Amino acid sequence: MACGAAREGKSDTAALELLPSALSKMNESKPGGSQNPTCVFCRKNDDCPIKYGEKKTNEKWNLTVHYYCLLMSSGIWQRGKEEEGVYGFLIEDIRKEVTRASKLKCCVCKKTGASIGCVASRCKRSYHFPCGLQRECIFQFTGNFAILRSPCCKNAWFHRDCLQVQAINAGMFFFRCTICNNSDIFQKEMLRMGIHIPEKDASWELEENAYQELLQHYEHCDVRRCRSKEGRDYNVPDSKWEIKRCQCCGSRGTHLACSSLQSWEQNWECLECRGILYNSGDFQKAKKHTLPNTNVGITDCLLEESSPKLPRQSPGAQRKDLLRQGSKFRRDISTLIIELGFQIKKKTKRLFINKANIWSSALDGFRNQNFNPSYTIEIAYVNENDHFGKEQPGSKQEFLSLLMQQLENSPLFEGSLSKNLSLNSQALKENLYYEAGKMLAISLVHGGPSPGFFSKTLFNCLVYGPESTQPILDDVSDFDVAQIIIRINTAATVADLNSLINEYYNYLELIGCLRLITSLSDKYMLAKDILVYHVIKRVQAPFESFKQGLKTLGVLEKIQTYPEAFCNIFCHKPENLSTKILSDLFTVHTLSDVQALGFWNSYLQAVEDGKSTVTMEDILIFATGCSSIPPAGFKPTPSIECLHMDFPVGNKCNNCLALPITSTYKEFQENMDFAIKNTLRLEKEENSHFIGH
Repeated sequence: MACGAAREGKSDTAALELLPSALSKMNESKPGGSQNPTCVFCRKNDDCPIKYGEKKTNEKWNLTVHYYCLLMSSGIWQRGKEEEGVYGFLIEDIRKEVTRASKLKCCVCKKTGASIGCVASRCKRSYHFPCGLQRECIFQFTGNFAILRSPCCKNAWFHRDCLQVQAINAGMFFFRCTICNNSDIFQKEMLRMGIHIPEKDASWELEENAYQELLQHYEHCDVRRCRSKEGRDYNVPDSKWEIKRCQCCGSRGTHLACSSLQSWEQNWECLECRGILYNSGDFQKAKKHTLPNTNVGITDCLLEESSPKLPRQSPGAQRKDLLRQGSKFRRDISTLIIELGFQIKKKTKRLFINKANIWSSALDGFRNQNFNPSYTIEIAYVNENDHFGKEQPGSKQEFLSLLMQQLENSPLFEGSLSKNLSLNSQALKENLYYEAGKMLAISLVHGGPSPGFFSKTLFNCLVYGPESTQPILDDVSDFDVAQIIIRINTAATVADLNSLINEYYNYLELIGCLRLITSLSDKYMLAKDILVYHVIKRVQAPFESFKQGLKTLGVLEKIQTYPEAFCNIFCHKPENLSTKILSDLFTVHTLSDVQALGFWNSYLQAVEDGKSTVTMEDILIFATGCSSIPPAGFKPTPSIECLHMDFPVGNKCNNCLALPITSTYKEFQENMDFAIKNTLRLEKEENSHFIGH
């Protein structure tokens, strides 16, 4: 909302009469002032967008206004579209407001033209906008037009001018507290305190190639004895002269050969990072290796020169530095997600979820104005056919697992296993791509499963940007488009290539990929252009919306900081469950039946060997509601207890599996198979009438 004024949808179509003499006098300039006209409201010719808003001149009507002077005027409404009049304020309305203001005196400068009144109904004071700023009045850029007397805030940590500059540059999407990074509460308070937050993208996002240097990898060998005859900057991928960067800081490097690394996958830390890790107790000394057929030992090649980056520190100072910069060194995905989980507050928000329509009920819950993604989520399952309105406590991790399954199979994505964003105009209109990104971010932070269905192309677009990503043929799910690319790539002659261009002329013209063919090698650029259009450019709007949603709770920023860690859970399905994994996963309650536990271990081995009608995933779903172990692990930890009952019971809210106590293993296996198989079948049937969104 531009200023809180009501829109009435009226357009400026009628022919307007000349402005009255009052307005003309207000807009008169001194000799030579035609190049710097004055604002019709405040009568100042200052051009200071940060203080007064953009200065706008309508030459047709010889009218100049400061945006904030216009925005704050009490007797005018934004009745037109943005492109009509001045910022949507119609010329005839501005004329009337100037006439009204010409009868009002400013309580500061005592001159007429004071168009801004106090919000207090009993207060009859009027102001020019600059005069109000001079007296420390508060101008609110939200809700109804208002002026408030600004008290001196003893706990203020920001200069007003600094905040206004930040808001102008950052825009609504990036304006946030520079200390705690909060945006929602911070923006509401800043609006109340009179900071104007424009509804636009950040200025640095609009600058082309603003972060190009961030895409450059460090490529320099920093070890004391570099063995490359071509120099320290020599880098040949997939060879012993490939440069490996420090796994902790990324700002130091070594040739594989110079540090006796057998492959690029081996870990390597620079001298400083190794010292910090060593003193923290998390570092284990690597075994000494020597390169085949060389006499250079690990002791020689790891004697790196001291870096000028940081002064030498004592072990105690290094440990403190490690604590301050801990996230820099922790690359394990579970640790990264646990760090994101620190944002979750103890305050809870209950979501009412209909299992038969997971997507819609989740969408309603997340869109609720009282929902905060940083609140602890509680799940209550409801049935719309239940007229008594009964609620059943639900498992949060089961809900998130079901939601991610719905997301993976939704029309928002296309492809078989590795998926890219699709182009769905209805979903774009309903802002579902944003909601999908938001859901995914919330799921990860709140302990949901690995997505596992992203294509490498989609992931690279999120991390490095679409302009730095090259799609491949496997990214094309449209059979006809894939055939066009294949035929172009396999054209044998220039004549064949031109024939194909003529055959697909209308399509190529539509997507802007027509190009002049001068040689057969041009076919590769043509095929590349089609690929880039179909996979990236065609879905640019859905991608930007999805990307904004993924910024929820700082998830996208974390992904971009640690792409190698997140790539594994975004682009690959979790590893298959095994007897050892499940056995280690479930803790055993004390005083459990020894025989039942023995049957349990035998049962797991039988399932893994294919001697059962259920799978390892079925067992995990039965006990926890999830088919795989979430990246951050289960909360609470899955447990086992043995009870005197005929069949097993899974408590998904507590991740607890109750095993039956039977006299024989055969009876134990039959009862386990029967209960697990039929329970999951019934749940699947209950959810089978889900209506696609």
